[in-house]
Amino acid sequence: MRLWTLHPKYLDPRGLVALWREALLAQAVLREQTCGYTRHPQLIRFRNSPSPLESIGVYLQVVHTEATRRGYCFDGTKIAFIGCAEPIVATRGQLDYEWEHLKVKLRVRAPSWLAGLKPSSRLDPHPLFQIVPGPIAEWEVVRPKKKVDVE
Repeated sequence: MRLWTLHPKYLDPRGLVALWREALLAQAVLREQTCGYTRHPQLIRFRNSPSPLESIGVYLQVVHTEATRRGYCFDGTKIAFIGCAEPIVATRGQLDYEWEHLKVKLRVRAPSWLAGLKPSSRLDPHPLFQIVPGPIAEWEVVRPKKKVDVE
């Protein structure tokens, strides 16, 4: 399960579909509708938010909006909560780590998508997250670093 801190606009089609499914699974876990993935580290920041169900609902709304913008037909009725939630604090280190992680994945599965991404000094986070200075999140399972340049 990967609930990206990055804005979903950076994800290739396969990644966006996977994010939708994984966020729906996270919603089911938070609603106690499944026994699996209950201790997954990606859920920590949602569980620690003031309103976990509202937070995952907002997260899903943004993914749904991105999918709709691309012409996909994700079923928005699967989102249990529609509304707003307080921002979740995430660190610049986490955002940067995820960007490097995504580039490695895209180099393998969608190099043309990666080539179309414009590098910038400021990555856009998913709107649910408020980015503050800091290192990679403690819950993150850090993989060995592999740099990929976007040209």
